[in-house]
Amino acid sequence: QVQLVESGGGLVQAGGSLRLSCTGSGRPFSSYGMGWFRQAPGKEREFVAYIRWNGGSTSYADSVKGRFTISRDNAKSTVYLQMNSLKPADTAVYYCAARPGTRTTVAAHEYDYWGQGTQVTVSS
Repeated sequence: QVQLVESGGGLVQAGGSLRLSCTGSGRPFSSYGMGWFRQAPGKEREFVAYIRWNGGSTSYADSVKGRFTISRDNAKSTVYLQMNSLKPADTAVYYCAARPGTRTTVAAHEYDYWGQGTQVTVSS
């Protein structure tokens, strides 16, 4: 089992920045590829970003490419999502998720463990 806890969400004006954190406990954090997803009201959960277990590979949704950066610190069992140039369309609950293996995947159902989520609200 892996337990994940997100933090860092909040209210920010359009154009602002936030950094989300997700800290894991339980099985060795470095064994897992980590993803960030988000879900806006009335919409399906969507992929945001992914980072391989060793940080050697990342992937982003087109909607956030160039604005968001995913990173990880395995010594701290933490993955980060730096979000810059935020837009009202980025408003959502953001979730981190973990999956074993090294294959990059954007499919939510392929992730084994999920955090509770943290709310991000971007005002116009």
